[in-house]
Amino acid sequence: MRVAVTGGGGFLGSHLCETLLRRGDEVVCLDDFSTGDPENVAPFIGNPAFELVRTDVSRSIGVAGAVDAVAHLASPASPPDYLRRPLETLAVGSRGTENALRLATHHDARFVLASTSEVYGDPEVHPQDETYWGHVNPIGPRSVYDEAKRFSEAITQAYRTHCGTNTGIVRIFNTYGPRMRPHDGRVVSSFVVQALAGEPLTVYGDGKQTRSFCYVDDLVRGILAMLDRDEPGPVNLGNPVELTVLELADRVLKLTGSQAEVQFHPLPVDDPTRRRPVITRASERLGWRPDVGIEDGLRRTVEWFAARPDDVAAALAAIRGGQQAGVATSVPGPLRATPAAS
Repeated sequence: MRVAVTGGGGFLGSHLCETLLRRGDEVVCLDDFSTGDPENVAPFIGNPAFELVRTDVSRSIGVAGAVDAVAHLASPASPPDYLRRPLETLAVGSRGTENALRLATHHDARFVLASTSEVYGDPEVHPQDETYWGHVNPIGPRSVYDEAKRFSEAITQAYRTHCGTNTGIVRIFNTYGPRMRPHDGRVVSSFVVQALAGEPLTVYGDGKQTRSFCYVDDLVRGILAMLDRDEPGPVNLGNPVELTVLELADRVLKLTGSQAEVQFHPLPVDDPTRRRPVITRASERLGWRPDVGIEDGLRRTVEWFAARPDDVAAALAAIRGGQQAGVATSVPGPLRATPAAS
């Protein structure tokens, strides 16, 4: 199978590219590296089954040759990224999604949209199953991401209904693991960076808000299962084990051996207070459940960060300054990208 992966240079996208290559598929990775990292896909350069196309998918998507499936993962995903790039986030959720859908429709290919638990907003129903419509502020600071994903689901469903495109939607809950950017502002990466440096862990609100954390290998298995079936979804992909933010902080401190304290800061506007997926549909229709427990997953993640002390130090400086460090936006020497086809 030849799979086009938009956002293939990002955290999730690069893991998906790697797993597809490992199982014998061909991969066309499309990314402009505005939030992805060229180093994530550097090991694949030179593999004849891998092609890198550097392009902004909200402007155009051109793939030469056959396409059997399209996995649309392109989008800023961490709050600092989409708050810093609001118009780009809306563009990739709207125009980018339609461009990816047109590619799939033209090639009669399977299309899978990587949506998000953020479509549920700050939920009034707990835990969240796929029948819940959500509780989202359409003009709040998080709306550029929430509504971009809600629109992307709507247009995906419209292409399925009116164009006959073979589409599927997965709603991804908090995911963590190696290749997370240490400066991306997500709670796992921030806690690990701060703990490794012996700095106070930043907790927003009272820390009693909950999240469910899925290890990246498990999440990718779920996306693959969706690619390999004709299931339309939406299907929740996430770990149903619920932790408070304070419980997560405690686990990170124990794994790193850090004696750092916890510092409390005001809760951001519209920050969800509870988040946990119902995964019955994923289990019954995809045969999927997460396997990696939080202790094992965090241990692997801590080890990955600990092996990159320079990156951790740079991220810590950004966190201290209240700013997010920049990411690479150019492809270094070892990478040779194929220009976007017209």
